[in-house]
Amino acid sequence: MKKFLIIVIIIAAVVAMAKTVPDKKAHKKAMMEAVKEYVDEEATSKMGDNVLTDLGKGIVNKTIEVALNSKLEVDNYLVCNTTHVQMGDETQILSLGILGHVFTFDKQMLRDALEASAKEKAEKKSERKAAKEAAKEARKMEKQLRKEERKREQEARKEEKRKEKEERKKQKNIEKGVKKLQKVFTN
Repeated sequence: MKKFLIIVIIIAAVVAMAKTVPDKKAHKKAMMEAVKEYVDEEATSKMGDNVLTDLGKGIVNKTIEVALNSKLEVDNYLVCNTTHVQMGDETQILSLGILGHVFTFDKQMLRDALEASAKEKAEKKSERKAAKEAAKEARKMEKQLRKEERKREQEARKEEKRKEKEERKKQKNIEKGVKKLQKVFTN
């Protein structure tokens, strides 16, 4: 009878836990509250409390909310669930939901994630800049090659004209010589 009671209690606990697992909205709401608190704290400590700070905080919060909407994924484990985002090559767990509560990351984890995101963005920007520079250099080289090719073609045409002119001059000289010889033989 004790075993049966223990099994019933365990089953009831599992069912209760399964029924109280928070949904994606609850996770997002808890994370946005944590992000807002973190952003408020960081912005106030670095920039003071003014209108620009409030505007910046609003922009950062909205940007993070949009990112969470598009990248946040929920893994459900019946009695609890977790949310995560893909950051580069690794998956970063952001929160744990159990018994109707959502436990979010700590501030250091958020700081690390934001720094990693900023680093990744800077690397992508650097890669794009390098690619742009390489493309620019390739266009410059291609332009230089076309210019050199046109110059060679122009020089080849000049040489061809010079040879034609020389040939005409020789032909004229030959014709003059022939005419002189004709005059000599006709006189």
